[in-house]
Amino acid sequence: MNRNWIKVFIAAFLEVFWVIGLTHAFNFWTWTGTFILIVISNYLMITAAQVLPAGTVYAVFVGLGTAGTVIAGLFFFGEGFKWGKITLIATLLIGVIGLKVVTPENVKTGGES
Repeated sequence: MNRNWIKVFIAAFLEVFWVIGLTHAFNFWTWTGTFILIVISNYLMITAAQVLPAGTVYAVFVGLGTAGTVIAGLFFFGEGFKWGKITLIATLLIGVIGLKVVTPENVKTGGES
């Protein structure tokens, strides 16, 4: 796995925290932290998309962020457990992994594509 895919995974991981921050921020410092996470997460995603296929990067970013946010809600915020929700998240993750697997590793810069 190359450096740009690692950026996408880190960006998706940070997305989970800023989405939680959007819901639970309550003062200047928590809003500031949320804003910083949004900036870093999107910067990492955008820089990875300059080298990797943008559609795949965005799909992986959003898919992993969505799955992580739902899982965090289940474990840390008391959201209800439903098998249907778990099945749909698993399906989403299978699609994200599939996109990653079928995307060629030979990267091209934006100007040369």
